[in-house]
Amino acid sequence: MKSRKTEKANLELRRGLFRDIGLVLGLVVIYGLMSAKFYPEKVKGLAIEGGNIEEEVIPITKPDMPKPPPPPEAPPEVLEVVEDDIEIDEIELESTEVSEDTEIALIEEVAEASDEVFDFVRVEAYPVFPGCEGEPTNDDKYRCFETQVRSRIGAEFEFPAIARQMGTGGKAYVNFIIERDGSISNVQIVRSSGDASIDQEAVRSVKAALPKMTPAKVGGRAVRMTYTVPINARIQ
Repeated sequence: MKSRKTEKANLELRRGLFRDIGLVLGLVVIYGLMSAKFYPEKVKGLAIEGGNIEEEVIPITKPDMPKPPPPPEAPPEVLEVVEDDIEIDEIELESTEVSEDTEIALIEEVAEASDEVFDFVRVEAYPVFPGCEGEPTNDDKYRCFETQVRSRIGAEFEFPAIARQMGTGGKAYVNFIIERDGSISNVQIVRSSGDASIDQEAVRSVKAALPKMTPAKVGGRAVRMTYTVPINARIQ
């Protein structure tokens, strides 16, 4: 039977074209569904390590000093025979007795304070943070010192607005010196967080948070001691 459809009305001739168009439209719809986001963005929180949030601190202990080698054996004593005709000079001895009329000049030795800066493994007595005086041992006082330093800095630190907007963070290492009078000086960044605003805030918070404390001691005298605290500012 002869078909009455014209070539323009015969859709069978365009079946391949319609199939290709359908495939293209299907791929476009699938790609759009895969690219679309169907969940709201979460506002990340703020956490500062190095303060009241625990910071991973690598414990550094005093290295065990190696035992000194035993003293070398003394060489056998050699006796030298001295001839009787050798003249020996006499040694004049002055009396060291002191009479009432003897004038004694008193020499006052003033020990000048050294500007040497010790690290905490070289001091005999660690610095004492206010409130840690009642700890029973030197090590307990040092643990209390570390806890108080991190807690005070963490409470003082304010996450910079520019870093919050950019979603950046990082860990800054801040070094300072505890002077012989217990004050804090030379606060500086020794390892940057990679964000200048976080570094600046870390230095500011250390200066503002730490009070005057009892200094470290070596040989019973107060000395300068250096200390480094890591401050981990992050958005979580």
